[in-house]
Amino acid sequence: MRRDNDSYETLQKVPVTTGARRPGLEDGFEALGRISPKGFSAGLHIRFASPVLYMRTYDEAWTKVYDENAYALRDPLVFWGLGGKGSTRWSAIRLPDPFNILGQAREHGLIYGAVVSHGPITSRTIVGIARDDREFTDEEIADIVKIVEDLHSAAAPPTELTRAQKEALRLLADGDRHTAAATKLGISESAFKARLQSVRVRLGARTMAQALKKAREYQLL
Repeated sequence: MRRDNDSYETLQKVPVTTGARRPGLEDGFEALGRISPKGFSAGLHIRFASPVLYMRTYDEAWTKVYDENAYALRDPLVFWGLGGKGSTRWSAIRLPDPFNILGQAREHGLIYGAVVSHGPITSRTIVGIARDDREFTDEEIADIVKIVEDLHSAAAPPTELTRAQKEALRLLADGDRHTAAATKLGISESAFKARLQSVRVRLGARTMAQALKKAREYQLL
């Protein structure tokens, strides 16, 4: 399977985010569910060791074991995905597995699987899928690759905010109320609120608290 020469990094576990239901993503997750009868794990746009969005549908008993033992920091599938772009079956991965993570997964019904890694190392998407009856075919893996590419595109965070938007966000982050912030910027309060609204739309946030959180996560402030 195809690979590149990007370096390994460490991935931390994060909970499923509410953003996983954003328009353009739901169809992709449903498609993954249909093609992976034993569930999937999708970390989209992994940046600074954490994904922007994370969705997982594996067996609850297995996810409990996985989380309690912090296996995301030790998983050969994760290291394979962070080590380069491409796709492969779990059975073809030859990285060390000292904690027998893949063996334990098999005991929970995740016997056969595939992993897809897509995007630059600075914003990598990694998806693992599983079934218990047979290996995934080449055609199925090709379909999964396309789904992952579409999910990666749909979840892409904005790359920049305007100067006016950043100014408004910084004042809000500093604790300024709308009236005080508007005065500092020399604009009306309604104009300041309009800037904040444009930030929420740009970041796909429901609240300003969420917008601030996303702006920090995306390194836009």
